[in-house]
Amino acid sequence: MNGGPSGFNNAPVARSFIVASAFFTVFFGIQGRSFNLGLSYQDIFGKLSIWKLITSVFAFSSTPELMFGLYLLYYFRVFERQIGSNKYSVFILFSVVASFLFEVVALAILKDPTANLLTSGPYGLIFASFVPFYFDIPVSTWFRIFGVRFSNKSFIYLAGLQLLLSSWKRSLLPGICGILAGSLYRLNVFCIQRAKFPMFITSFFLRLSLPSMGNSPTAPTRNLAGNVPSYTTRQVERTYRPSVAPSAVEPLEVSVATLVSMGFDQNSARQALVHARNDINAATNIFLKRRPTN
Repeated sequence: MNGGPSGFNNAPVARSFIVASAFFTVFFGIQGRSFNLGLSYQDIFGKLSIWKLITSVFAFSSTPELMFGLYLLYYFRVFERQIGSNKYSVFILFSVVASFLFEVVALAILKDPTANLLTSGPYGLIFASFVPFYFDIPVSTWFRIFGVRFSNKSFIYLAGLQLLLSSWKRSLLPGICGILAGSLYRLNVFCIQRAKFPMFITSFFLRLSLPSMGNSPTAPTRNLAGNVPSYTTRQVERTYRPSVAPSAVEPLEVSVATLVSMGFDQNSARQALVHARNDINAATNIFLKRRPTN
């Protein structure tokens, strides 16, 4: 299962976060300090280790956690494409801060100064992303393995379960806090879904993007509550009118589901795929040439 077009097209913020997470993990791993990055009661209520509070947001404590974590972060870049970089930056900040506050409350309740209770890594963002993933990403295919029924979303859930249980209690608590943070965002507490960073802040991430990454300044938008922008078939036809009509090609259901998961109307997605001859990247470009005004 993929998260739309390959690479980091229209996802500069996700790309920057993934690069930062990989860098800090490798940096502290080389120094042999990865395991010590986890937060404890003493770190927050005792000596208040500011550097730990910052680095624990990015750096994973082990290589397996890094692999599964980056895989999930890479897939969840689809949400930046749906709601735009400005709102996705708010989603990241809200998820990290809200999950951290839940973790502080949990540490205060457990109150064990000797234990390193929480593992490090962007668990808040990753597991907050599972909330819109569950509600807003449709299932496109079903299949069976040894008689057990799976969907194309099952691999994402399995990767999340592996990450959630990677350090047992130390990773279970941050994962739960992340899910709670994602639930608050979906409930739109304090009208958080309307908030967005100014364009000059998110444009900074665009300037960091390499040309080879294929980042585009425009992206289809859809909020996590499911407000899908209206792309009509007539709009697609006006945007893309080849001089020679393409041969009739039946669009693949998987390709249609991928475009729908990015926020496009199903009928318009089929029409675009027919024009693009089942090329998802070309079909996406058809939509991006005509961005709806908000």
